Amino acid sequence: MMKVTNQEIQVDGIDKVILNGLIKNARVSISELAQRAGISGAAVHQRLKKLENSSLISGSQININPKALGYTTLAFIGVFLDKAASNPQAVEQLKKIPEITECHYTTGNWSVFIKILCKDNEHLMHLLNTKIQTISGVSRTETFISLNQQIKRQIAL
Repeated sequence: MMKVTNQEIQVDGIDKVILNGLIKNARVSISELAQRAGISGAAVHQRLKKLENSSLISGSQININPKALGYTTLAFIGVFLDKAASNPQAVEQLKKIPEITECHYTTGNWSVFIKILCKDNEHLMHLLNTKIQTISGVSRTETFISLNQQIKRQIAL
C-alpha cells in the first residue's frame, strides 16, 4: 500500500501494476487492472482513490495528435526578458497564445522557455513577429525547431 515519507510517495508492487496499466492505456477497465494485480475490483478502486488523493495521479486525459489537425511544426523558444519583474506580465500574455502548449521559468540564459505548435514555419514566424516578440518586456527570442521527437514517456515507477 502507498506510503508518504518526507513528502515523497512510495508505491508498492500492486500500485505499480495498476499505475503501469493506466500509463499504457488510461481507458483500461478496473476489472482488467484487478486481474493483472491479483486483487478485487473494489480494491483497485480504493487504491486509485488513495493515489488520486495523494496527488500522485492528477487526472486522465486524451492526447490529441496535432499533426492530424495540421500542426506539423513543433518548436521550443527561449524568451529573454529585459528584467525579472517582466516575468509575470509576459507569462500572462503568453497564456493568450493558444499555440503555446508549455511555458517554464528556467535557469540559464532565458527567462522563460516555451513549447509551441504551429501549422508550418510561416505560422511560427508570424507568431514570433506579431505575438511573442511584441510582448512588453520581451527583449529577444531564440527558437529551436524540433525535427523529430525521439523519446516520449512518463517517469518510471
